[in-house]
Amino acid sequence: MVDPTSGPIAATEQPLARAQAEVAELLSDLIRIDTTNTGDTATGRGERAAAEWVAGKLGEVGIDGEIHESERGRASLVARVEGADPSRPALLIHGHLDVVPADPAEWSVHPFSGEERDGYIWGRGAVDMKDMDAMTLALVRDWARTGIKPPRDVVLAFLADEEAGGKLGARWLVDEHPDLVGDCSEAISEVGGFSITVRDDLRLYLVQTAEKGLAWMRLTAGGKPGHGSFVHDDNAVTRLCQAVARIGNHRFPTVLTPPMRAFLDAVSDAYGIEIDADDPEHALARLGSISRMIGAALRNTANPTMLTAGYKANVVPGTATATVDGRFLHGQQEVFERELAALIGEGVQRDWIVHDQAVETTFDGPLVEQMVSALKAEDGGARPVPFTMSGGTDAKSFERLSIRCFGFSPLRLPPDLDFAALFHGIDERVPVESLRFGVRVLDRFLRAC
Repeated sequence: MVDPTSGPIAATEQPLARAQAEVAELLSDLIRIDTTNTGDTATGRGERAAAEWVAGKLGEVGIDGEIHESERGRASLVARVEGADPSRPALLIHGHLDVVPADPAEWSVHPFSGEERDGYIWGRGAVDMKDMDAMTLALVRDWARTGIKPPRDVVLAFLADEEAGGKLGARWLVDEHPDLVGDCSEAISEVGGFSITVRDDLRLYLVQTAEKGLAWMRLTAGGKPGHGSFVHDDNAVTRLCQAVARIGNHRFPTVLTPPMRAFLDAVSDAYGIEIDADDPEHALARLGSISRMIGAALRNTANPTMLTAGYKANVVPGTATATVDGRFLHGQQEVFERELAALIGEGVQRDWIVHDQAVETTFDGPLVEQMVSALKAEDGGARPVPFTMSGGTDAKSFERLSIRCFGFSPLRLPPDLDFAALFHGIDERVPVESLRFGVRVLDRFLRAC
């Protein structure tokens, strides 16, 4: 039997046949490269191996990629696909190769197996964000085999260190090699273009046009050390815990930014419900599990995540520390930091671990029109809408070069899939059919942009 996905003639007769056939395999292979980022180069691993693997896959079809290391092993790869009109500004597609840690004991499959089961590819990075890496690779490999050129140059950046804030990946690339991406006017990347099913004939596709700023901080409280049996009025642990409790129990006020106003308007129309601007989260419950991600984009947040103090049960320590994950909306940095300072109070020092800007653009223009058109061409029930992501991406770095950044990693998802829980979650997985859908949408989009 002749393989319908082999040979140039078959690829021509069946557009994207090879790309759709190999995207799941590419994702599985990439997941099997353990690229765990602990935030420490000494204990992280795999980024160089992953960059070399990507370079090899591009090289097989004649696309040259260049690997850049910020530190030994902390590797990012940049390649350029030549477009029909090199005088136009280029488009950047960026994806990170690193992943957060995973404990195999907690998973149904080994998190670095890349196993295909029940129509899904399983493993750490399946949705964050090796799926987009694999879709991009599958598509440009198909283009190279069939001689297709996009309308303008497309720059590919496969990056290190995104999961620790991007200092050794995108930020380093922007600071040290801005020429590699400096001619790009727009960019697409992760956490956008995925579907929420309203009914059989209507799905909202969330395109990320904004993301919250990062404010990871270390809080340090000092006090008088001494024997645990004495009376202590100056206890570092007590002082720190009081500050941590104030922060953890505080609910920041609702702030409706432009993309979230547009998103809520779309939800109101799609579901036929009234949304109270003072309590929009009540209406968001209609969206199911994704409401947790969306709800976090309606306010600034600060969540204690780590505590460290002491070395013995009967010794009051002289210092105690905590880590807090803070996120602020676009235009809210100063307000957020003032409110945070009041919560921390006296006698506790705050030091930034990672502090980076919020990013926001508008949901308009030719590029957005092509996103909308591509989604609707592949799904007649698609309704693309803008939203703000509660987390952060490498867009924070590329925006510094005046690149307009979007989250557009298109996936048509099963209605019952708890997609939000898969980000950094247990049993992370992505449907194979969603990957194939993403390849088709990206092809339509990139051929028209």
